[in-house]
Amino acid sequence: MATEAHGAEEGGLVFHPMDQFIVKPLFGDGPVGMFTITNVTLWLALAVVAVIALMVFGTSRRATIPGRTQSIAELAYGFVYKMVEDVAGKDAVGFFPYIMTLFMFIVFANFLGLIPMSFTTTSHFAVTVVLALLVFLTVTIVGFVKNGAKFLGLFWVASAPLALRPVLAVIEIISYFVRPVSHSIRLAGNVMAGHAVIKVFAGFAAIAVVSPISVVAITAMYGLEVLVAFIQAYVFTILTCVYLKDALHPSH
Repeated sequence: MATEAHGAEEGGLVFHPMDQFIVKPLFGDGPVGMFTITNVTLWLALAVVAVIALMVFGTSRRATIPGRTQSIAELAYGFVYKMVEDVAGKDAVGFFPYIMTLFMFIVFANFLGLIPMSFTTTSHFAVTVVLALLVFLTVTIVGFVKNGAKFLGLFWVASAPLALRPVLAVIEIISYFVRPVSHSIRLAGNVMAGHAVIKVFAGFAAIAVVSPISVVAITAMYGLEVLVAFIQAYVFTILTCVYLKDALHPSH
């Protein structure tokens, strides 16, 4: 903000849309270490608290005619349960608690990041990579535990001509190990891009001539980001279900 004000005094406009993603200590101004409590720590904790508040405390007084909080919790529960059952199959229902937790955490982290002056934790690859790697390791371990060596059939396209199968196997192996990369970048990249664009429009709001246009653009982008916050959680979760289906049924 000080940089923007200094630029405005000189007749120019200076703003840094990526400054909102800087990790800072929550207490003091020292360096960020492994055990430093930062703004990321705070908003990750708030996302966990929000999930617990909705799914545990919000449904503690179950009623035949549900209240608003219970209705939202039941809607989320039914939505994710149907997703798991439809995409990964009924034998994947045992993994529903994990997938439900994953979906709710990402949804709340995304929505909390839309609060003014908050921090969007899912815009950081350090967060999304951990989520993606946990999915990757879970799927891989489940695949070998459930199928043994037959899990390697995921990489052998038996329906393809014999001459092409070795080439396709290499492609399948590469694409499998690229999964956590694409899984994490998709979420962090989309969230980061949207917030950066909003910051850019907010910077132009300081210019009187374009201020009304900027306000309209910010409003439109904010509405779009609300939609993106849900869609990206949905995409991350449904890809998890697809990967889980591959682990449970590896044959092509």
